[in-house]
Amino acid sequence: SYKGLNTHRRALQDGASVTGCTTHIVSEELDSGPIIMQESVLIEKSDDEDTLAKKVLRLEHRIFPESLRKIASGKLIIKDNKVLDD
Repeated sequence: SYKGLNTHRRALQDGASVTGCTTHIVSEELDSGPIIMQESVLIEKSDDEDTLAKKVLRLEHRIFPESLRKIASGKLIIKDNKVLDD
């Protein structure tokens, strides 16, 4: 939902209740391409940009290595601009 820069600030300004992170196959369009993994976290009323960034970073540290494992396994298939795996 919040591609590009200042994602946490924009989510807070919009009053979003959830945010997160995505790993994807890179395409020409900014922050687009077939999605490998996504994780989400609830935005608490007490969150600010810093606390939200820390929550999302913890998710990123979890899904980034897992996404790399999926790619390295050779079992990741891209079909119709979607990632398929077993």
